[in-house]
Amino acid sequence: MTDDQNANDSLGQQVQDDESNSGAVALEEEGTIIEESVIEEGVISGARLVVKRNGIEVEDMFDLNPPSIIGRFDPGVGPVDVDLGPLPEGVYVSRKHARITCEDDVWTIEDMGSSNGTFILRGNDFERVESVELTDGTEFALGNARFVFHLS
Repeated sequence: MTDDQNANDSLGQQVQDDESNSGAVALEEEGTIIEESVIEEGVISGARLVVKRNGIEVEDMFDLNPPSIIGRFDPGVGPVDVDLGPLPEGVYVSRKHARITCEDDVWTIEDMGSSNGTFILRGNDFERVESVELTDGTEFALGNARFVFHLS
């Protein structure tokens, strides 16, 4: 028995790895799972974009792993990190529309020369931007596609 196993047993807790190698880890206390989380290899952010339609955040969401290129897949241009092509609003999004980065815990969205622009909601109006800092709850639009940026 290792020192780690001894420490876990003395606390009445045990860490179990998912046998499927999915990265799921469960913390068990006296036979009851009290916490389960999934650790995705390479995902560092905990940030996501949530689609907003008719003033309401909907179930469509995209996890971010910066730097992330947002756009529409096109065989001539190649893949993007966040593909909005399947969304109804995707027709208003350029193939490589915007880039989201995170440096020193500062999140930024930068327009990549898109046709329909990148906009940030300021007060009651959207303002076209080239580059702007994102904070939790920031609402922005890529063309006519609206999103809310969330940190978790």
